[in-house]
Amino acid sequence: MQAVIIYESLTGNTQAVARTIADAFYERQVASKIFTVDEIDPAAVAEADLVIVGTWTDGLLVIGQRPAKKKKLTKALPDLTGKACAVYCTYAITPGKTLEKLSVVVEAKGANVVGGLAIRREELAEGARDFASRLLDVVSV
Repeated sequence: MQAVIIYESLTGNTQAVARTIADAFYERQVASKIFTVDEIDPAAVAEADLVIVGTWTDGLLVIGQRPAKKKKLTKALPDLTGKACAVYCTYAITPGKTLEKLSVVVEAKGANVVGGLAIRREELAEGARDFASRLLDVVSV
């Protein structure tokens, strides 16, 4: 199995989650490649069995939460038709409906969303490892 992890990060939290997921996959002998939204490799995505998309939560403190750089992400993501996909977001106070909105973006590219997790910035490592473990239990390795 091969995975591709795509993320948009502002302060490094979402990037840290991407790297922790990749490390957890490596420990289970699952190959993964990590790309920022600006560096997506469509060929790597086409070869992947699982695509994970992560972003930070943008919006006012407790209202209007959404995936950060949603338009940029929508434009940058290649065709995901038939791909198993998972989404995650990092947040400080509340993620609101960020995961649901991110799932809509990914599904609009043709993906089948198999799961998602909102990860509080104080719990990045634990959340990322938990998410990776859940994904590997759901997607055949």
